[in-house]
Amino acid sequence: MPTILVIEDNPTVRDSLVEILQLAGYDVIFAGNGKQGIHMAETRHPDVIICDLSLPILDGYVVLQILNSNEACCKIPFIFLTARTERSDVRMGMNLGADDYITKPFDPSDLLNSIECQLKKLENNRLVQLHEMQMVSELCIPESADYNPLKTLVMDRNVRRFRKRQVIYQEGNYPSCLYFIVKGKVKTFILDEDGKELITELACEGDFLGYAALLEQIRYVDTAEAIGEVELAMIPHNDFENVLANDAVMRQQVIRLLAENIEEKEAQLLKTAYDSLRKKAAAALLMVYKKYNIVDYTDVGINFSRGNLAALAGVAKESLARTLAEFRDEQLIEIRRGTIYIRDKDKLTQFCK
Repeated sequence: MPTILVIEDNPTVRDSLVEILQLAGYDVIFAGNGKQGIHMAETRHPDVIICDLSLPILDGYVVLQILNSNEACCKIPFIFLTARTERSDVRMGMNLGADDYITKPFDPSDLLNSIECQLKKLENNRLVQLHEMQMVSELCIPESADYNPLKTLVMDRNVRRFRKRQVIYQEGNYPSCLYFIVKGKVKTFILDEDGKELITELACEGDFLGYAALLEQIRYVDTAEAIGEVELAMIPHNDFENVLANDAVMRQQVIRLLAENIEEKEAQLLKTAYDSLRKKAAAALLMVYKKYNIVDYTDVGINFSRGNLAALAGVAKESLARTLAEFRDEQLIEIRRGTIYIRDKDKLTQFCK
């Protein structure tokens, strides 16, 4: 049962909050001022904190700042509950790292929805961290365990960081190394005669980049660009060739990667050429959801720009926006603060058949 910490100095409001949360099935603990609230957060480690802004001794801003500096508490979702409605107050709270800001008087359903959303995000982050830990442990498997040359190839490599929208390699250039994505997301794309972008591949943690051009010793046929912050392990051309020359298992795995990559690109080109607008949009949404939702969590938002989605679907940005609005009206998706949430995955999948 999730534990909710309520930090509220008004006894009437505090009792009302405790009753609402207990009826919703939560274990509730509470404090009457900021100092007590910090102590309870540090000793009880609740799953979510609901904090009034105007508190005696230490106000809500100070409580949040102190908890953010505590490694054991900095990741606990923090919801401000306050009568202050000025934009500057809201902005300051969010800039300090608050996860939500609910004004009094509040609708109990809004509060419960906010808590549920924060708990889902917390669980998803835990699952992602578990997945990343598993990836790291797999990359560090000793030679005596099951041998995976593609994973051992990236161990102890120099890691280079790329900023959002920074080009990793450019169409027309010759490759000098193989890239392995340690963290982040990458897109590869080409530009048509009119300068319109078409995404040819989406890649994330655990994927290799640029191996086709490296193997064929030809120029890159597309451009790779970072989506957000990216960390890449750099594997020199000679090291890659030496492993291929001396390791039959490695050669088989690279051939398999190439075959899968070619099959995916052919399927995408066919969809771009012949599918309807709704079918293209549905396929693009599902592709991004499947590629980046590594734990198949049902409430993971798609934080992918409309321009990138349009480039992936091979349609104009305005056409994609209209189609997304239709999907939203049909309750196939939900759009909250620009983030897309898939609500009827089965129906979107039917569009793609």
